[in-house]
Amino acid sequence: MRNIVLLVAALLALGPGPAASVAQQPDSSAEAPRRPAAAQYRLRTVVLDAGHGGKDKGCAGPDGAREAAVALKIVLELGRLIEDNMPDVKVVYTRKTDDFVELADRAGVANKHNADLFISVHCNAGPAAARGTEVWTMGPHKTEANLATAKRENAVILQEDNYKERYSGFDPRSPQSHILFSLYQSAHIDNSLRFAAKVDHEFRTTVKRPSRGVKQAGFLVLWKSTMPSALIEVGFLTNPGEEQYLNDKAGQSYMAAGIYRAFRQYKQDLEASSAAD
Repeated sequence: MRNIVLLVAALLALGPGPAASVAQQPDSSAEAPRRPAAAQYRLRTVVLDAGHGGKDKGCAGPDGAREAAVALKIVLELGRLIEDNMPDVKVVYTRKTDDFVELADRAGVANKHNADLFISVHCNAGPAAARGTEVWTMGPHKTEANLATAKRENAVILQEDNYKERYSGFDPRSPQSHILFSLYQSAHIDNSLRFAAKVDHEFRTTVKRPSRGVKQAGFLVLWKSTMPSALIEVGFLTNPGEEQYLNDKAGQSYMAAGIYRAFRQYKQDLEASSAAD
C-alpha cells in the first residue's frame, strides 16, 4: 500500500502528460478575451468643515471677530462656488450653522459619505505681529511652533464628553501625546500634500496673501478621515490687519475663491492622471 501511495505522489509531481498538455493549450485561432477597461477616477464628493462652532467660538480678534463665524462664512462661500461651477461634485458640510460638532464626528461625516477630499477651514492665533496663511496635512511636526498649533486646535476636545475614551486616551494638554500621535502617517499623505501645495500656491500668487507655507502636524480632525485631507489656517485673527481682512465679506470671498481654484486644479490633475494610466 505504501508503494502505491509513493507511486501516485510521484506521478502527480510529474504533472500532466503530453496529451493533457495539448488539450490545455488555447486555440490560437480564437480571439483572446479582452480585459475590461478600468473605470476612470472621478472626484465626486468633497466634505467642507468649518472649524469650531456653537459653544466653541475658537480664537478671537482684537476687534471681536470669532474664528467659528469667519470659518463658516468662508466655507459656505467655497461650497457655493463648487456647487455653482462643478455640478458633478457633491458638496457635504459638517455644519452650515453655528453648531458645535465634535472632532471625531467631523471626520465621521466625511467617511460616511465616502468623500474624495476633506477640507477643514480655521483661523490662526498668535502674537499681534504674526501673519500669513498656513496649510496643514497630517504628519509628524518638525518644530515646536507646529506642535503649538496642533495643541491649540486639538484642545477643543476638552469640551467633549468622554474625550479620553473617544480618542484612545489622547490628552491634548500633553506634549508626549502629541509627539506619539504625530507619528501617525496617513495612507493618503501624497494627495493631501498635493492639494495643500495648490492651496498655498493660490494664496501666494492669486489672492496675494502672505504665506507661511505647507506644514505637517498631528490634528485630531484629520486623524480618522479615510481620504486626502487638509486643514487650512486662512490667517491670524489676532493680527489687527488680518482680522479686518478676514472679517470682511470681500476678503472671505477672495479666500474662498483661492481654495476653490486649488480644488478645481487638484480635481483636474487627478482625473487626467487616472485617464493616462
